[in-house]
Amino acid sequence: MRIVVDAMGGDFAPREIVDGAIEAATKYGVGIILVGQQEAIQPELARHKVEGLDLEVVHASEVIDMGEHPANAIRKKKDSSIMIGIKLVKEGRGDAFISAGNTGAAMAAALFGYGRIKGIDRPAIASPMPTTQGAALILDAGANADCKPRNLLQFGIMGQIYAEKVLGVASPKVALLNIGEEETKGNELSLEAYQLMKNQPGLNFTGNVEGREIPQGAADVVVCDGFVGNVVLKFAEGLAKGLLGMIKEELSQSLLSKIGGALCLPALTGLKKRMDYAEYGGAPLLGVNGICIISHGSSKAKAIMNAVRVAKECVEQQVVQAIRANIEQTGVNGDD
Repeated sequence: MRIVVDAMGGDFAPREIVDGAIEAATKYGVGIILVGQQEAIQPELARHKVEGLDLEVVHASEVIDMGEHPANAIRKKKDSSIMIGIKLVKEGRGDAFISAGNTGAAMAAALFGYGRIKGIDRPAIASPMPTTQGAALILDAGANADCKPRNLLQFGIMGQIYAEKVLGVASPKVALLNIGEEETKGNELSLEAYQLMKNQPGLNFTGNVEGREIPQGAADVVVCDGFVGNVVLKFAEGLAKGLLGMIKEELSQSLLSKIGGALCLPALTGLKKRMDYAEYGGAPLLGVNGICIISHGSSKAKAIMNAVRVAKECVEQQVVQAIRANIEQTGVNGDD
């Protein structure tokens, strides 16, 4: 198995990307193809002992910056690390692609290069969010700001498959994010999507879930449009960071609180780890006809290493094939 990694994507590229990819190659025994500007990658590789690793560098002369318009970028920069990386997977030289770079460009390149799974209207970013029960999969987490009811149904189907196969959840509970638990609550999109999901054979739909119930683990898969999903995830990320900061500040107020803080340190360290996005590595773009893992723009080595793990699991569990088979069997065909 070979995982293609965009070495130029992210705030800390290429150093942290290269570091994480090498750690993953060592830990998980997978081959790595680093794509990007050789003159930037080679000095980072020189810092490591890479003998015995299945490691290759493929040159890409261009880099898509974080602020570039996705459609314009993939049209003008054909030799970018993102475009070349997707092409390598499409051609069979790699099994999955990872990027911490421009999210929109990675999605557009995956759509252009892989195409959609037949029957899927739109792909969705499936992002894990920590809960008291483990993690809830939020989708869509930002790929589609505006959705139709059928899109949300397909998100639920894809999320259930991913949660079961990759996250190891038996009979994942799928819920629709709404402003109330009652079937009659919500806007037009929510009301129509509820009925589609309620009547979909094979979907373990448990009804509506409110935002406050997500951290409690009320659902394994939480379905919403990409605008709402992205706001929920970024709010949760900011809240977690803020709370940890406030706890740290309070524990440094006095000698007694410092002593208490020292005693609580193991628990606080564990809490921080559970809330750290780097532990999850990246979010798969579900619905495209290939594996594309989108990592946080501020990903460091640890996050990239875990993104490789996620990509490896997606390949091993044949997530794309499972979604394709489910859509063909259920007949939930797209109409866009």
